[in-house]
Amino acid sequence: MGRLATLELFKERMGFSAGHFTIFSETSREHLHGHNYQVHVSLTMEVEEKYGLTFDYRDYKDILYKRCRELNETFILPKYSPYLSLEEDELYIYATFNKERIPFLKRDVTILSITNATVEELSLWFLKIFCEDEKDLEKNKIKRIEVKVSSSPGQFGSTVWEHNGGILKV
Repeated sequence: MGRLATLELFKERMGFSAGHFTIFSETSREHLHGHNYQVHVSLTMEVEEKYGLTFDYRDYKDILYKRCRELNETFILPKYSPYLSLEEDELYIYATFNKERIPFLKRDVTILSITNATVEELSLWFLKIFCEDEKDLEKNKIKRIEVKVSSSPGQFGSTVWEHNGGILKV
């Protein structure tokens, strides 16, 4: 294995403004509110000594830009919460929590494959996107990925994937 280097991807466009509520238990949740989230990705990989670089990481930036745009100005609901049920009709998505039925216009909601709308879960959601293509990880000699999602300055959740001799499932 050659020399390792870490690239940090953290730009203003790698953020989104979204609403959510955190579920604390079967009967307790936050009020509806929102944040200006920021996404920070660290990629550790082998440096191609011949070229003095790792690889062309523009595709990774584009993935972040696209996903942040998709989440921007929406309300995030978790698909897999054991305490929240989701139903929909032609115009609305109804989130039911602790016998409260909360209506949302479909066009305002993004349902994510997460268990709670938290920075910890959002960091895992973004990380899974980067780990979808195992061949790409191998080709680019990526050894470690860390994704941090911040809901405000100084407050973030992070999730890490590491290559330990084989591709690990996230």
